[in-house]
Amino acid sequence: MAEPLDPALVRPRFPALASGAAYLDGPGGAQVPEAVIEAMAAHLRGGTANDGGAFATSRATIELIAQARRAAALLTGSEPEEVAFGPNMTTLNFLLAHALARTLEPGDEVVVTDLDHDANVAPWLRVAEDHDLVIRVAPIRADATLDVEALEALIGERTRVVAFTLASNAVGSLTDAPRIARAAHAAGALAWADAVHYAPHRRPDRGALGVDVLLCSPYKFFGPHLGIASIRRDLAESLPADRVRPASERPPGHRFETGTQSFEALAGLVAAVTYLASLGDDLDDAYARIRTHEEALAHVVLDRLAELPDVTLHGTTDVAQRTPTFCFTVAGLAPRAVSEQLAQRGIYTWDGNYYALALMEALGLQAQGGAVRAGFVHYNTVDEAHRLCDALGELTAARPREPRRDEAPA
Repeated sequence: MAEPLDPALVRPRFPALASGAAYLDGPGGAQVPEAVIEAMAAHLRGGTANDGGAFATSRATIELIAQARRAAALLTGSEPEEVAFGPNMTTLNFLLAHALARTLEPGDEVVVTDLDHDANVAPWLRVAEDHDLVIRVAPIRADATLDVEALEALIGERTRVVAFTLASNAVGSLTDAPRIARAAHAAGALAWADAVHYAPHRRPDRGALGVDVLLCSPYKFFGPHLGIASIRRDLAESLPADRVRPASERPPGHRFETGTQSFEALAGLVAAVTYLASLGDDLDDAYARIRTHEEALAHVVLDRLAELPDVTLHGTTDVAQRTPTFCFTVAGLAPRAVSEQLAQRGIYTWDGNYYALALMEALGLQAQGGAVRAGFVHYNTVDEAHRLCDALGELTAARPREPRRDEAPA
């Protein structure tokens, strides 16, 4: 195991953490270090301009775009020409799914999963309706992990895409991406991975994972609101792209980047990747150190939640197979009420379905208002893990206890 990251050394780099709140809402959007804030402000402060001009600020923007493409390529194990930027992952995925669907035939099949955020399900439902495609859905197991054997059984000669998440944004479950990619490729299908929740916890290396398309969002890994798609080069060059006629079909631009990009966000992306790399000798070492620290956090939370009989964890207890993202319900309390009471104690959690609609339906939680989610990232501490569990203990202790059946009413 790598040397664990010490959050005490990184927390001063995050201005928001000085508030004293326990930010356990990382899966919905992580806090950002000062370097990211300053990079975005500096770009605007120094004079921004669109790319393509003959003057100094436009030339600076051109160089910034190139830096951002290199940074995203480094992070995702890609070439700069394989990287496309967009306003967010969901918009990029709809765009790419529509492009791919134009190359398919009626009756072709797409495999999706019940573990996924709807951003990697709804685009395929949409294009299936438009192009008479068939959607097949891989289920989850009782511990909210993906049933990979069932997924493999769904792949057949008409399968064209296997769309899956690398890590569940709701319950934290990791998937075996290389195995899924091999199964997809054996059938001549594309492996299409959502790395949004994965990227704060593991390096989203498309090349190492063996997938053809990988999508992520920098605001989940300590950067700005932005979407990134890493697309295998032959696909990036050949899929039909929606674009205005004057736009270039060749690098240094990208065929799937429509309109003017958020240049200040690209500046923030460069700073975010630089920040991640600074946490170790290189990106791989940084992510190894992040993993060691986060697994220690996960052990604390799992051990403490097991001591609370009125709290039900939805997800695996195998630390090696999950991120430190915990989905749970509290007996007798609605998820929203739990999050509200935790917020009063300065503990920020999420409630609902977190857009993981199919997962919540599979777990039988959607009709009950979903669940509570506490998501830890590398700047969170063991003290915050205990703080969460102490607060949940207080909530359950304060809840009126229902009498046992053999007890007479008072």
